[in-house]
Amino acid sequence: MEKELIVKWKIRETETGRILELLPVLAEQTCKEPGNISYTIYQSENNPNELILHEKYVDQSAVDLHKNSEHYQNIVVKEIIPHLEIREVVIVKKLF
Repeated sequence: MEKELIVKWKIRETETGRILELLPVLAEQTCKEPGNISYTIYQSENNPNELILHEKYVDQSAVDLHKNSEHYQNIVVKEIIPHLEIREVVIVKKLF
């Protein structure tokens, strides 16, 4: 069954520029993963420190593969998460 995630990040203002520079590599590598359907990153027009990630995978195994990937561990876990004020992950299902 497909897994779809909506992730909200609020980045510490001093780190936003640096983190934005990391995102193209993260997105490119994630889109190459087996089981990834889509990976889109949005930035709030009202607050450049707020990002929304919309991720879609073929199943939970693909999500697990993503979380254990080298690029996720090196970029997200080591370089991004420590500099977030807020990190919310919501698994959603499409109703219609």
